[in-house]
Amino acid sequence: MNNMTTKNNNNHPVHVGLILDGNRRWAKQNNLETIEGHRQGYLNLRRIVKAAKKHDIEYISAYVFSNENWRRGKDEVKNLMKLFLWILKHEVNEISKEGIRLRVIGSKVRIGKALVKAIHDAEEKTKNNDKGTLLLCLDYGGQQEIVEATKKIIRSGIPPEDITPELIADNLDAPEVPPLDLIIRTSGEQRLSNFMLWESAYSELFFVNKLWPDFTEANFDSVIRKYKKIKRNFGK
Repeated sequence: MNNMTTKNNNNHPVHVGLILDGNRRWAKQNNLETIEGHRQGYLNLRRIVKAAKKHDIEYISAYVFSNENWRRGKDEVKNLMKLFLWILKHEVNEISKEGIRLRVIGSKVRIGKALVKAIHDAEEKTKNNDKGTLLLCLDYGGQQEIVEATKKIIRSGIPPEDITPELIADNLDAPEVPPLDLIIRTSGEQRLSNFMLWESAYSELFFVNKLWPDFTEANFDSVIRKYKKIKRNFGK
């Protein structure tokens, strides 16, 4: 059972969320096409996942495409979907070599059959890896995840009086994954933007004034050190 108030007593983060903000601005600042910013954003995610392994962080959740991102220009969305397909068909081999299990959560209604198949194949390829888990939140929204969990509960016939936080947690997209201990958002923006709203109930939030492609392993290490100094009391 995924208990959303599970306490991390030794102040070592088990689950870290990344809001990868600033790829487009980075591309513009460097006189590059928007998609190159997203490519560099992925390459940096790969570096940060390796850094997380060094800290024995078991889960990394990366917000790569939100429900709202469909409102972006058609060319940008099309290029992003091509990038995700390339990552899931080719880069998954590098991810697997690191012993990382890959999970993709979010809606699969609008992303296309080829990408849905690539997701399935990548998850199957990496399902037995045990050096950490990378969750890609693709066509994802925290509110929608809670709505879908609620629908599952209603369809199962459970009476309202039996609905608990634990039951809702067990019906989320990845119920086997523990709550978020820490969320890092780059680019200087200070909001969650609909990222893992249920799982972030007791998260520590770190907002970094750097664009995501410029966020380094040293920056990540610094955030982890600061996190470990925090006394988490979970409302006590």
